[in-house]
Amino acid sequence: MKAYIFPGQGAQFVGMGKDLYEKSDIAKKLFKQANEILGFEITKVMFEGTDEELKQTNVTQPAIFLHSVILAKVAEIQPDMVAGHSLGEFSALVANGVLSFQDGLSLVAKRATAMQKACDIQPGGMAAILGLDDAKVVEICHSIKEEIVVAANFNCPGQLVISGSAKGIEMACELMKAAGAKRALPLPVGGAFHSPLMEPARIELEAAINNTTFGKAACKIYQNIYALPFSDSKDIKANLISQLTGSVRWTQSVQKMAQDGATEFVECGPGKVLQGLVGKIVAGAVTSGVSI
Repeated sequence: MKAYIFPGQGAQFVGMGKDLYEKSDIAKKLFKQANEILGFEITKVMFEGTDEELKQTNVTQPAIFLHSVILAKVAEIQPDMVAGHSLGEFSALVANGVLSFQDGLSLVAKRATAMQKACDIQPGGMAAILGLDDAKVVEICHSIKEEIVVAANFNCPGQLVISGSAKGIEMACELMKAAGAKRALPLPVGGAFHSPLMEPARIELEAAINNTTFGKAACKIYQNIYALPFSDSKDIKANLISQLTGSVRWTQSVQKMAQDGATEFVECGPGKVLQGLVGKIVAGAVTSGVSI
């Protein structure tokens, strides 16, 4: 069984999607629609912009979504199961027919704006913790009572990202290093994604999601928040809303997909980050990327 997986923020690069635009009339049409929906020429930033322009949350998130979804449509993929890393869940939901291209892009744009506003209201940060057992990382985060700091992204065994207030991240990094972490590295991100500090964004996104029609799933999506498969639109909506303040359980999601019969993991979107993570999660996993 083929599991199609969709990347999240951080996979972007200047020039992304240009080859799709030039090779496919379908891609060209969808990129032009995207410019109209967003109200600015995202194609110009994606194809010719600078790294700094592409790193802006209101550009990064729709750019990665567009690359992933348009690539999936041009390649006419037919997944047996899907999953997305954080933002990638929206791409996965277009790929399995739950969201239309237009609605998916509108929600991603709303999500990006809401997250940026939440960052401005309550500044925070994230840090990568390498070489420490997941349970130990969670335990240390729980031990810090005076600040907000949580385990945010379970990327693969020995690689976990924590998220929270600036002081909380600083305190946690010191404790992680004392506990034997190989590295506790603050990340260059604009806020405390997947933590309680994203609550204002969660409220804003909830309203948008509840006003959006979710269709019938062609296959199950393994959602971050529980690392379990879902196909009911009511459940999918609730999980998508909870994801903003909850953990991305990528390690557990990939393990569950493998248990449920996934024999090949195909990354659909910019870069190969997820293929690398899958290889560390499932020994001997067959991974590939979508090409046209």
